Amino acid sequence: MARTVLGIDRVVRDGLALPGRGRAGVLCNATTVTGDWEPSAEALARVPGLRLERIFSPQHGFAAEKQDNMVESADGVHPRLGVPIVSLYGERREPEPAALDGLDILIIDLPDVGTRVYTFLVTALLVLRACAARGLPAIVLDRPNPIGGAIEGPVLDNTYQSFVGMVDVPLRHGLTAGEFCAYGCSRLGLPAGTDWLRVVALGNWRPSQYYDDSGLPWIMPSPNMPALETAVVYPGQVMLEGTNLSEGRGTTRPFEIFGAPFIDPSSVREALRDDADLLAGAHLREVAFEPMIQKHAGQLVRGFQIHVTDRRRYRPVAETVAILAAIHRVHGDAFAWREPPYEYERERIPIDLICGTDRVRRAIDAGVPAREIVGAWEDGLAAFRERVGPWTIYLGGQASAAR
Repeated sequence: MARTVLGIDRVVRDGLALPGRGRAGVLCNATTVTGDWEPSAEALARVPGLRLERIFSPQHGFAAEKQDNMVESADGVHPRLGVPIVSLYGERREPEPAALDGLDILIIDLPDVGTRVYTFLVTALLVLRACAARGLPAIVLDRPNPIGGAIEGPVLDNTYQSFVGMVDVPLRHGLTAGEFCAYGCSRLGLPAGTDWLRVVALGNWRPSQYYDDSGLPWIMPSPNMPALETAVVYPGQVMLEGTNLSEGRGTTRPFEIFGAPFIDPSSVREALRDDADLLAGAHLREVAFEPMIQKHAGQLVRGFQIHVTDRRRYRPVAETVAILAAIHRVHGDAFAWREPPYEYERERIPIDLICGTDRVRRAIDAGVPAREIVGAWEDGLAAFRERVGPWTIYLGGQASAAR
């Protein structure tokens, strides 16, 4: 199959119709590159008629160097373009009105990893909300969902809106960046179906694809998302951030590797025996490791590495729920849910923000079988499929709508 054509590739090739004097801001970071490896900000700066005035950066900093959540980034200046960089990760997570002054268009070119709690597209929605408030038009340069169009997990209950979830999508949402932004704007009451927001669609992309089918280079978008394999397990394994288990930060395989000093892997494996159907498509290999940073840093940790053997059968959220339920049963005296703060939320329990509901935590605490917890998501997923339909773009590898 031909290489997937990114939104930024189309703009570089075909140009872009721009309002006013073409003064543009762009939300991106240094990891967003064209299909030919050129950083997006620099590629946009040479598009005829486009005057790049400002860069906005998401979590982890423009250089994607910050390791963890609530590690803030300062404003700066692009080292080659001399363009101001406005950080949107700190006490300010939405652009102030003055930051949009003098712009004719706002362009968004951000990668995503297909999981609701990865904050880049939350930042995109906050930027779009600020643009809508002053009538500033916006363009999303689409990028693939690296783990395809499958959906899974609990759908966000709007009472649990936070910086890790603004709109009612499942934990694994199945949308491209452009689809997510269009749907998100519609749910926030922004004018998503008008010319105010345009999506420059992908070429040669199907929702059934994974990123390594695209022919594009994998660029790690943040320090703990080093490989596509990380993104594949992340929709489930990100829940470990809401526990006292190490999610493998401080190792070379974050989220694939996990554990805690108190875990007895053999006992946990035995407790998982009845949930074999929820572990389909992956093998849990017992490991020991010493995280260099964050939870249990410098301690001997025992646990597992997830080896995905069949992506089509693997359900990352279901597997992690089964794992957490088993660890809770075996090590209930040592296992604990993480306390706030988490991503600037200082009152609500982190696992509830990650899941978008308190039902998963309460069910695990009550000893509800993992398959019942997973089955309880189906009605919400069916309703989401119905709602999101008008905002999906791709069919058979081509754009089904020019948005």
